[in-house]
Amino acid sequence: MQALKIRISPETKERIIGLVGNYRVASFIREAIENEIARREAENKKEK
Repeated sequence: MQALKIRISPETKERIIGLVGNYRVASFIREAIENEIARREAENKKEK
């Protein structure tokens, strides 16, 4: 795995912490990114 710095608002960070706790933020973000990539790839296949 590679490290990647991203910027999110303090409000977004607090919302994530509220959902998953302080120690699961990174895994939540990884999962959200993977889900969005899969969704967009499926969407692109439909368009072709």
